[in-house]
Amino acid sequence: MPQGTLFILSAPSGAGKTSLVAELLSRNTNIKASISHTTRPRRHGEENAVNYHFIDKAKFLKMIDEKIFLEHALVFGHYYGTSETWVIETLAQGVDVILEIDWQGAEQARAKFPNNKSIFILPPSIQALEDRLNSRGQDDPSVIAKRVSAARQEMAHYSEADYVIVNDDFKVALNNLESIIKKQHSSNVTSFDGALIKKLLS
Repeated sequence: MPQGTLFILSAPSGAGKTSLVAELLSRNTNIKASISHTTRPRRHGEENAVNYHFIDKAKFLKMIDEKIFLEHALVFGHYYGTSETWVIETLAQGVDVILEIDWQGAEQARAKFPNNKSIFILPPSIQALEDRLNSRGQDDPSVIAKRVSAARQEMAHYSEADYVIVNDDFKVALNNLESIIKKQHSSNVTSFDGALIKKLLS
């Protein structure tokens, strides 16, 4: 049986990667998203073992010591990590796996799975990113300001990916993501127009 492909999806908070992944999974049967472990508190409407595996810090640190994670990172004061065993077993079944992780985790995952396909999602502008974060109604202005600042640092790592997608129009972005999954085409990072990223990072 041929191995599945590992797709590593990174984006700053508010770029829309979670919505894109959710829609992608609803339209494609031979791909699964890894459910990360996190020490972050559960938000309204989230379910354990569906959105995340919610665990406490002590258990997370124990799992790090036991080398359970393919990758792990500390983001905005909370830990996030991906089960390496689950990824290996799922790929071995010929099923594609998509990891929705930040640039730190993406770097670790690429090192362990060199045959991956890495995708970076960008917002069309900083204003659009800030508007999306505000529309969530989950964070106060000071937290949003920190997320926007962190987003600039995160976006600086776009060139480490194989593909770049700008999530301006959701349907177009989704179609581009599906094209990559189907090994067709999208905006390869080597040919990506640097004018937008220069504006985003300025």
